[in-house]
Amino acid sequence: MKRLIPRLDGVIELLMALALTVLLIAVFSNSVLRYVGIGIPAAEEVARLMFVWITFLGAILALRRHALLGIELVQAMLPRSVRRVCAVISHVLILYALWLFLVGSWHQTIIGLHTYSTVLGFPMALMASSGLLCSVSMIFIVLVNLWRIVTNHPDGRMPGDPMPHHEPAEPLTKEVGAQ
Repeated sequence: MKRLIPRLDGVIELLMALALTVLLIAVFSNSVLRYVGIGIPAAEEVARLMFVWITFLGAILALRRHALLGIELVQAMLPRSVRRVCAVISHVLILYALWLFLVGSWHQTIIGLHTYSTVLGFPMALMASSGLLCSVSMIFIVLVNLWRIVTNHPDGRMPGDPMPHHEPAEPLTKEVGAQ
């Protein structure tokens, strides 16, 4: 599992990079062609689709890396036991919100199977399914962290905890003559 998570992160980062590349090419080429007097209507649909996927994939990574915005100042001043109770309550509320997100994304995906984009004609489920992937992934991430908090696992992250200290990476090159 410890090897799988970084690999999944890498896959998500690669997908985001590919989507960003497609988005940039579509927007840039459409902008240049509009200057000449020709536009590509499909470029807008492709750019919109890529933007939605980049946003939801980025949200998954941000949640997993504890990089989402939050106000931890007050919770950092609370005793650990109180922070733990607050964390459990907030995780349960987050799971409820993610459940609503999942149900809504599911309904939109079903509707999108029979609704098509205007220019390219792809099913709009392709866009709505990004919410499905995001909500399912986030539910898993929150459940794992909630379990870690409840079982007092050292990897459980609660608001107000100091960020873990990482050792500096080894330099890529060694000094000449150093053994």
